[in-house]
Amino acid sequence: MFYLKMKLINLKIALVWVFGSLLFLAFTIKSIPIDNGLKTVVLDAGHGGKDPGAGNGKEKKYALDITLKLGEKIEENYPNVKVIYTRNKDVFVPLHERAAIANKNKADLFISIHCNANSHSKSLRGTETYVMGLHKSQENLDLAKKENNVILYEDNYKKSYKGYNPASPLAHIMLANYQNAFMNQSLEFAAKVEKNISKVGHSTRGVKQAGFIVIWETTMPSVLIETGYLTNRQDADFLASSSGREKIALAIFRAFGEYKNQIEK
Repeated sequence: MFYLKMKLINLKIALVWVFGSLLFLAFTIKSIPIDNGLKTVVLDAGHGGKDPGAGNGKEKKYALDITLKLGEKIEENYPNVKVIYTRNKDVFVPLHERAAIANKNKADLFISIHCNANSHSKSLRGTETYVMGLHKSQENLDLAKKENNVILYEDNYKKSYKGYNPASPLAHIMLANYQNAFMNQSLEFAAKVEKNISKVGHSTRGVKQAGFIVIWETTMPSVLIETGYLTNRQDADFLASSSGREKIALAIFRAFGEYKNQIEK
């Protein structure tokens, strides 16, 4: 009898959670602007300052360079689009502040740029463009945990992230609910990024889903781009060259243009 009561209680809790998630999703979808076009984009160079990222500081350097190159291209070719950077120099910016910058400026698109690494396999190479969602592989989950561990550099991370534990798989699953309303737009842009990167001669690993805090807290279509593996010699050499970083920036810029034209038809 006791176990039956417990099952009923758990079922009620589950139904309340599902109903609440659907209610949140319905409200959010209604609030998405459908005809204002792409007027503001926030570009986020991953890591920075006391947070070096992968490759002993190479990630924060390369990510910033690609981000600035991308922003320059957008500003030159789309003067009516407002480009906002979460950082434009080597400084540390907490994850929640990066998202807050995008939300405060009512951005229409958020692009976070990173470099990848894998200590278990040096053969892994290529870009990966992530949208918020449930993890489809242990590899994706591990990457999200690694990127989200950046919050440990923040003094009041437990308060800022409401007790979020970057080591908990359940916490990552919870984060996925917050971006459902923007999933289609995020996937559209992510697919364009990967397609254009393949055209500039860089290897790609496709569009993936994972629970990155930096895109969880944004209230617009958002992607996180891992531009290559610094633990792979070919990728490391590509990203170390100015021409390689230029090609990545160009590919993302072309994806931006395609996405902008699509939503403004």
